[in-house]
Amino acid sequence: MSNRRATKRRRHQHSYTPYGFHASSAATTSNEERLLHQTIQNSKLGETRGTRGALGNKIEVPWGPVFFPTVEDMEGSPLDYIDKIRPIAQRYGICKIVPPEGWKQRDFFAAKMEVPRKFSTKLQLLHRIQEGISFGDGDEYNPGSYLRYASNFTKHYKRREYPEHDLLTASQTNATAVEGQSQKNESLKSSVPMQDDRRLFIPENLEQDYWDVVENRSREVIVEYGNDVDTTEFGSGFPLSERGRSLQGTLDPNKESLPEPKFGTEDFYKETWWNLNNIPNTPDSVLRHVKVGINGINVPWMYYGSLFTTFCWHNEDNYLYSINYHHHGAPKQWYGVPGTQKDADGLEKVFKSYLSMKMRDVPDLLHHITTQFSPRLLQNANVPIYKLLQHEGEFVVTFPRSFHGGFSMGPNIGEAVNFATHDWIAHGSDANERYRSFARPAVLSHDRLTFTMAHHLSEQKSYKNCKLLLNELERVVTEELQLRRKLLMQGVRDVSDMIQLPPNRLNQLDEDSADYDDKRLCHACKHVCFFSAVACECSQSKVSCLRHSHYMCRCTTERRYLMIWSTEEELENTCRAVRDHCESLKPEGFVDEDEMETKSLDQLPEVAVGVERDLELHKHDVIPTDPYVPSQKDEPLPAAEVTTDEDRDEEREDVIGLDDSDDDKKKDGDYQDGVEGM
Repeated sequence: MSNRRATKRRRHQHSYTPYGFHASSAATTSNEERLLHQTIQNSKLGETRGTRGALGNKIEVPWGPVFFPTVEDMEGSPLDYIDKIRPIAQRYGICKIVPPEGWKQRDFFAAKMEVPRKFSTKLQLLHRIQEGISFGDGDEYNPGSYLRYASNFTKHYKRREYPEHDLLTASQTNATAVEGQSQKNESLKSSVPMQDDRRLFIPENLEQDYWDVVENRSREVIVEYGNDVDTTEFGSGFPLSERGRSLQGTLDPNKESLPEPKFGTEDFYKETWWNLNNIPNTPDSVLRHVKVGINGINVPWMYYGSLFTTFCWHNEDNYLYSINYHHHGAPKQWYGVPGTQKDADGLEKVFKSYLSMKMRDVPDLLHHITTQFSPRLLQNANVPIYKLLQHEGEFVVTFPRSFHGGFSMGPNIGEAVNFATHDWIAHGSDANERYRSFARPAVLSHDRLTFTMAHHLSEQKSYKNCKLLLNELERVVTEELQLRRKLLMQGVRDVSDMIQLPPNRLNQLDEDSADYDDKRLCHACKHVCFFSAVACECSQSKVSCLRHSHYMCRCTTERRYLMIWSTEEELENTCRAVRDHCESLKPEGFVDEDEMETKSLDQLPEVAVGVERDLELHKHDVIPTDPYVPSQKDEPLPAAEVTTDEDRDEEREDVIGLDDSDDDKKKDGDYQDGVEGM
């Protein structure tokens, strides 16, 4: 199921300067020469790229939609709310949800900052992040030491790159923060002269700095990203349910029958379905039947970020929905591409073109989530792209198959998890076929989820969603039965009467079922053989799906046999039950909803819904460099050092990297292997 690789602490094989990083020299390999050639070719694509400070040539990406639920919405199901906004939001691929006034969960981080356990980080070379190279192993931190590193790094960058920022008045800063957010809306334009704009440590300028490094390699920047941190070890930012609503929570019989807690109360944050520990188990969620904890899927992951730490372009496992919550710190810049087949294929085409040589060796490179490339490349290929700026206390939702990526604008703490509504089923089918083409195991068995949904028809309340389930079930069952008959005609034996196989559990996916699924992966495509499998007398462990039995060995067909977990009668009866239920949901005078949806796909508005309100809400925000929540035993961070013009001249190198470990570790400006000892 979920495999998390434990990374061991090691000293980096590089030499560090007080303010930067120099890679050790080494002989160039043939692969490196090919990649260098690819990089040179790609640089020719960037004639329209901007340079540092060239504001007239900056990347312009339109904003995605922002939604503002009511208190009533927050007291209800997040899946119901997302279903309500989906017709608009899914056309952008991503959206932001801003809770109403009164949403202020209590801080749960103070006691977790200095835990003895440490998590590993990934070393990201920002100036090479377009090349698709794997991330190195960074150092290990607990939450407190990581945020000290992130805070010091961000303040160091601010001192170097924005030395005049503090000379501007607050009113100038606030006014310019809105500049460029909506060229179409005069009320959102800034009155500050453009020559002052580069002095401001604001999201708009940090966005340009980021892409200047990524696109143009204007300087080397190395950061450490604390991604995919296990909440079962380091704790969630949300409190755990006492009513059995999360896999990690508890069940207090005395509270199970109590009324739902009111919005804003302490118990509300434990029990609300908006709590990221709870949302996968929402009553209408497909994942509620998955009772085995899978990190990052139905058990949240924490994300500890620093300035410019990057989450690269990707879509979710099994093309699931995702929801990300920003707990503390500096904003996150998000980019998203709609999840339609046309737009997703468009991004992949750009990716393959940009890294064609690299993908000869690594054809599934996009699945590695190690590559970031500019929105400009997508725009030049007519692939739609939208952006969001996520602040503390805000949710970002990504839709099925939507590619998304982004970066942090300073030290922050986030949390994310997956979920699936009943409309997801068609996207899950596409993801399953893609994984099989790459021989990549899926996180969840698509056939199991489909069949489980078909055995919980009381949860199907929409004709449209039930019809999607029926279509997918009939497709899967038709292929299954056709291939069975074909194999039996070819001489494969049916030994169902001679082998007693454990029945598939359809009430839930528990630990035993998950382990059993892992043992019946097709040797060729890694698909879970859920309904049946082909085996051979030559092996006690190898099985094949019905599509790929001819690849499993060189034995004659007579030595192969068919193992069946779901009989033909069971499959046909299940299809019949779903078909009958679907008809019972069909309203009178029903008009095909696909036709209705096609008619609704008119031109998107120039400014997405909620954007102007959101920009107005955050126009006075200042990017924090100290989001740290100290524990009782912890000392506050030292104030930022004052740097003179003479000091800055000495520091003005072309490299910005890992720096500023604890004061007691610094000796004469030597940063002790970057962040050693933090």
